[in-house]
Amino acid sequence: MTRKIEWERQIGRRLKLRDLHIFHTVVERGSMVKAAEQLGVSQPAVSEVVAELERTLGVRLLDRSPRGVEATDYGQVLLRRSIAVFDELKQGIRDIEFLADPTAGELRIGCAESIASGILSPIVEDFTRQYPGVELHINSIAIPTRDFPEIRNRSLDVVIARVHGPLRDEDDLHAEILFNDWSVIAAGRQTEWARRHKIDLAELADQPWVLPPASSWNAILVAEAFRLSGLPMPKLRLTTFSVHLRASMLVSGPFITALPSSILRLNPNKFAIKALPVDLPMRPWPLAVITLKNRTMSPVAQHFIEHVRAFARTFAAGAVVKQSA
Repeated sequence: MTRKIEWERQIGRRLKLRDLHIFHTVVERGSMVKAAEQLGVSQPAVSEVVAELERTLGVRLLDRSPRGVEATDYGQVLLRRSIAVFDELKQGIRDIEFLADPTAGELRIGCAESIASGILSPIVEDFTRQYPGVELHINSIAIPTRDFPEIRNRSLDVVIARVHGPLRDEDDLHAEILFNDWSVIAAGRQTEWARRHKIDLAELADQPWVLPPASSWNAILVAEAFRLSGLPMPKLRLTTFSVHLRASMLVSGPFITALPSSILRLNPNKFAIKALPVDLPMRPWPLAVITLKNRTMSPVAQHFIEHVRAFARTFAAGAVVKQSA
């Protein structure tokens, strides 16, 4: 018969946040000795906290070995829930700070460089103008993923990402589609290609290409275009996610690349490059705001997402978005 844990007697009056914090540190460091050093307490004190947690819950939370400790299945459950507990407390403190000063707070945003180089700039410019006391932390997400672990482990509040397939485990992630972006082939404005009114893809097969890694949407689309044309994939001279490096290569030499159309549309004068009149497969590239379901969003995060939505409506409608010099 499954043992029932009584909340009021066993948990409500005995389990402390300090105990959860110590347990989290032990799992994170993989050692009670290292956890004690980090927390500034004795190793026996840490051992006693873990032992008391196991007595209270009636299950083994850690597996011990000469190499250290690791969480059992029971321990992993407690760890995941304790992360959520501390995150909600942090969000509560942020809410209190925001209520005390509606122009203050902090927000952690994740996105790829192609988004930071494109749509994020005018959004941040407008948001910081309205909320000058809010501290924004922009983290680069270099590798496309459908998992978004930074959202799941709550190290980021919001991720702005291009998605090219259904999200895995969508029951805990919310993806709000903003608009569809498109890929374009581009070259430097100084090249002969920029002066052409029509270019067949076969003409570019032997040109020096600069593309992001093969797992990226741009590279996938270029490979598909060449395959549908019965052509081999061109040999790459450089592989990089960096938009600025790719743009620099195009300006300084006869290179070809593929970029999101939004980058060129939002930065007509920033990059001396031009979209080429090349037919590509028409594949919409949804841009979305990714958040964690059932997570209390801070007022700062809610206001930022509203700014993202407002920008997306303007951009999707074809309006010109003002760019700073």
